[in-house]
Amino acid sequence: MTNKQTNTQWAQFVPLVTVFFFWGFVAASNDILIPVFKQAFHLTQTQSQFVSLAFYVAYTVGSLLYLLVSAIIKDDLINRVGYKNGLALGLGISALGTLLFYPAANTGSFPLMLSGLFIVGLGFSLQQTAANPLAIALGSQETGSQRLTLAGGVNNFGTTIGPLIVSFAIFGAPSATNTTISIESVKIPYLILGAAFLLVAVLLKFSAIPDRPAVPEAHLHGDKGDETSALQFPQLVMGMIAIFLYVGVEVSTASNLPAYMETKLGYLTKDIAPFISLYWASLMIGRWTGAVEAFSLSASAAKIAKFFAPYLAFSVFLLVNAIAQHELTHFYVYGAIVLILIAADIASQGNPAKMLGIFSCLGIAGLITGMSTTGMISIYAFTSIGLFCSTLWPCIFALAIKGLGKHTGQGSNFLIMMIMGGGLVSWTQGAVADQIGIQMSYIVGVICFVYLAFYAWKVQGILRDQGIHLDQPVSLVH
Repeated sequence: MTNKQTNTQWAQFVPLVTVFFFWGFVAASNDILIPVFKQAFHLTQTQSQFVSLAFYVAYTVGSLLYLLVSAIIKDDLINRVGYKNGLALGLGISALGTLLFYPAANTGSFPLMLSGLFIVGLGFSLQQTAANPLAIALGSQETGSQRLTLAGGVNNFGTTIGPLIVSFAIFGAPSATNTTISIESVKIPYLILGAAFLLVAVLLKFSAIPDRPAVPEAHLHGDKGDETSALQFPQLVMGMIAIFLYVGVEVSTASNLPAYMETKLGYLTKDIAPFISLYWASLMIGRWTGAVEAFSLSASAAKIAKFFAPYLAFSVFLLVNAIAQHELTHFYVYGAIVLILIAADIASQGNPAKMLGIFSCLGIAGLITGMSTTGMISIYAFTSIGLFCSTLWPCIFALAIKGLGKHTGQGSNFLIMMIMGGGLVSWTQGAVADQIGIQMSYIVGVICFVYLAFYAWKVQGILRDQGIHLDQPVSLVH
């Protein structure tokens, strides 16, 4: 490129992040569908987790289909059709999935509901493939990861309001006395969502987003020159397992929370939505903190923003729940837990391996606290996992593709495949819960975090052997 982009192209970036919002909205709404389907279809906890399984395995199937089509046409699919067409096609596929909710609700078919969610996930897989590199390309290379973090913050705004809107559509206002569940109440919100997919597809098609953006060449400083596949790099292979387990513990903690609150604490299904919202808002809190670096701030202003951003995100959570007429008083104390996130962020000094290790250890502590306590303390302990998962995706992703050089693109695709962990780990925890109880089933999440902490320690040595050092902190100024 002759003219280097030094600032984020906001006119193009803002419409792009609408798809990030949709990913979060649907993913978090699944946590409301799980207890609804469980009661309506008389499912076990293991069977109820097929909701997460169908949705997240679709990412892997979509990624494999992408590779197959690319091999058939002998060209990268997105390069052939263009980024905007890829986004529009992905949104169209997801819209088709939402249409299945109508006949599924009318016939009371759980398999048809799962098929709808699977097709929605297939569309999201294609959208992910196009949107992530676009977010990086819409500005300078140096702030690319921060733009992804900012887009992740928009994603988590979707996860925050998704459960509230879907719960309202099914149960009505919190003050309503209705506790019965009609599966037919699901179809209208998802038909509206499908219409929104199609509308955004049209808007993106005619937006200023470049169809074939200039993407920087892969950095070759880590290439040895004799590798023929990204799978020959141990940091990637171990990182694939890490992504699988990270997405797994993030999703399974939330998707099994309704069952814990119902069976152990006596909550009604209709009253659980604000706590699911808090869990996903916790990821928004952490990602808004990390997104500070996407803006051109002085060092002193950036440090202040590191304290301001998480509480701004927490205020958004309180605001949307106030609008939804939920009781807020028992959420205020959670603001103190946010201080743990800020302290951990400062302690990591911008080192991705150190951040991964610190936050993984905090995740272990949070789950063990939730397993050994009861009442609101246990709920806060489980929801705090959202805070400690918030920064793990960019940390693992950055470490796993570090030094891959010309194999970076292939390695990134392998990592996207591992999103299926969100479904498989959730299903595993559901199966464990049916055997040893829902509260103790969170031992599955503890095991996930133990591996993540191990990877944080091990990958530093692997990269050091390749001449790559992670001692330099990430600068707050760009």
